Amino acid sequence: GGAHLTDATNAARTSLFNIVSNKWDDRLLDLFGVPKTVLPEVCDNVGEFGRTAPAVFGRPLPIFAMVGDQQAAAIGQACLAPGDIKSTYGTGCFVLAPVEQFKLSRNRLLTTIGRRINGQTHYALEGSIFVAGAVVQWLRDELKLVSNAAETEALAQSIPDNGGVYLVPAFTGLGAPHWDASARGALVGLTRGAGRAHLARAALESVAYQTADLIDAMRADGASCDTLKVDGGMVANDWLMQFLADIQGAPVDRPAILETTAFGAALLAGVGAGVFNSVDDVSNLRKTDATFEPAISDDSRRALRDEWRAALKRVLS
Repeated sequence: GGAHLTDATNAARTSLFNIVSNKWDDRLLDLFGVPKTVLPEVCDNVGEFGRTAPAVFGRPLPIFAMVGDQQAAAIGQACLAPGDIKSTYGTGCFVLAPVEQFKLSRNRLLTTIGRRINGQTHYALEGSIFVAGAVVQWLRDELKLVSNAAETEALAQSIPDNGGVYLVPAFTGLGAPHWDASARGALVGLTRGAGRAHLARAALESVAYQTADLIDAMRADGASCDTLKVDGGMVANDWLMQFLADIQGAPVDRPAILETTAFGAALLAGVGAGVFNSVDDVSNLRKTDATFEPAISDDSRRALRDEWRAALKRVLS
């Protein structure tokens, strides 16, 4: 309660903040009927944000950083410059790629603030997938096909291919780059021979296909994807990471620390506390656990993605 502050990355999420001028936007405030007097001061990601309440940790501790979750994950992944790209897998999936300067996407992506330090704003393209890890939760909780997420990997590996079965998990519509709130899920290609393993595999594959669609949009906007850095609980699935590399055609780099959101926030706090000189200095602290190289031909990749697009077309409104 001692300070009424926020940072630029969180302010950018409010639909009230002009990310070019780095100020609360008067036109948007008028549109939504929000008085500027109730809004916090917008600060850099690194600075003095006050202290914690003594009851929380036994004594007040200084707060040296504040950052949005996906921006924190990008910092934890050393995804700091154009050419870097990261994808975080939780209930949904969020792909973020830094860009040289502010630019509007021509391919239905968002432009956001990646970080603001020492008054310098760094921008990024971002796309969100509504259903990623949630599709495995659906298999477990609603269909009762698995008792835990790890079982999906063994099931996917137990069959040589997907048998023509595709799941479009548009349970709550489709996010970027399709942005179709009316779309609903579909399971296509079922035959008498399709079983539990095919459904589990189709669920995992759907996450990779959606990621590939997003990366295509980012490439069309000028971002590069030489290597895709991944994080979040879902990336512990080796089979999925290999399929992700295969289907989007670039290596997938899994870090030693999967919870990169917390790691990135801690690194920023370290910069604020003077432990590190700059965000660039902490990039070498990120370590790779495993790299997955594409292992299928271009023709195979094209055929799989064509089948996915055919399934996707069935649900788009």
